[in-house]
Amino acid sequence: MDNPEIFVGLDIGTTTIKVVVAESNHGEMNVIGAGTQPARGLSRGVIVDIDQAAGAIKAAVQQAEQKANVQIDSVLLGIPANQLKIEPTSGMVAVADGNQAREITDRDVQNVTNAALLQSLPPEREIIAIAADEFVVDGFDEIKDPRGMMGVRLEMHGTLYTGPKTIIHNAKKAVEQAGLHVADVTVTPLALGQTILNDGEQDFGTVIIDLGGGQTTAAVIHDHQLKYATVDQEGGDFITKDISVVLNTSLDNAEQLKRDYGFANADLASDDNRFPVQVVGQPDPVQVSEHYLAEIIEARLQQIFETLRASLDEVSALELPGGVVLTGGVAALPGIVELAADVLGANVRIYVPEQMGLRHPQNATALALINHSGQQSETQRLVNGALMGEFVPQAAPVSTEPQQSQRQRVANEAANQAAGSTAPKARPAKPKKDRQGSISDFFRNFFD
Repeated sequence: MDNPEIFVGLDIGTTTIKVVVAESNHGEMNVIGAGTQPARGLSRGVIVDIDQAAGAIKAAVQQAEQKANVQIDSVLLGIPANQLKIEPTSGMVAVADGNQAREITDRDVQNVTNAALLQSLPPEREIIAIAADEFVVDGFDEIKDPRGMMGVRLEMHGTLYTGPKTIIHNAKKAVEQAGLHVADVTVTPLALGQTILNDGEQDFGTVIIDLGGGQTTAAVIHDHQLKYATVDQEGGDFITKDISVVLNTSLDNAEQLKRDYGFANADLASDDNRFPVQVVGQPDPVQVSEHYLAEIIEARLQQIFETLRASLDEVSALELPGGVVLTGGVAALPGIVELAADVLGANVRIYVPEQMGLRHPQNATALALINHSGQQSETQRLVNGALMGEFVPQAAPVSTEPQQSQRQRVANEAANQAAGSTAPKARPAKPKKDRQGSISDFFRNFFD
């Protein structure tokens, strides 16, 4: 992007590729275009065919370019939370000129970040993002921006997010193969938390459940930080397959039935309202009731929520006062709030973007990526620049292209001054609660 005020968020989903273009106006993001294309080359949120994924990304970007009337050269990339690890990290460097204290500069911030990035990771893992929680100047802590302060020693305490190298590499490679530059990378639940939650929900603790097509992600935001994330490898595509198998119809018909007549809660569906279903091997359509279709959908969704509940109970996440916020394409199903509240035992609401043309839960992630980048502080941009491998000018809205060799070179300069990282704290376990399901034994046994 030649214009520094233009931000482009890219959400690579299992079923659709979504691109949102926005321009920054006095700190506010104004959406000026969007593009959506069917996804190809993905399975359960992960790219399995780089060529096909690159083609879908390129088509979605071209659609967004036409609507926004801008040329898109780089994007803000979101990485799913599959096998995500969250751990604290810290680094320390000397900033004194000889024995004299001096003012802390942008370069010092990046040097202490590189010291914090010196982690011994397994060969199959890679750093996705790093968040600066606080800086410490000569023992004075809780500093958000140390630049301009006088000091002898600078420390940084932050949070490190790492993921499987294959997932990260494939996503970046597909973007580059589409002719685009990766301006910045972040974990999608981290960006979602800053966009769909208010300040109180981020502070006191809230669970975000992203109901996608290929998988469902639950993330815990507390103290304005991403504390925990878990992924269930089931999503909207599984609901479509269930409808196809039970009603003996094609996947395309099943998807259309889900969108046109589907209810997440069978109690809200009518037994009198019926619709035709084209059954394989039969010349004439078969009449099916909304209630019968809703029972199929509810069975799968209840199974997904029960799986997530078991993981969230282990970290007592469902006791947080913020409750649960649903987003993602599946969250548009009527009655899903009632079903989720019944299974999870928490207050539940749905997030729908308010921007014109984006008023559907499936657009939340792409919108969150641009908001996350646009709302970053200048200090966090410097931290991101150290991770991406280049020095970031103070006024740049997005970081520059990653160069592993440059990052390693800068890291080596700060290696002798780095402090060791601390180990993550253990989370208290909570026994699983027994809850009685609301669906028939037939559908439960069928999907088991």
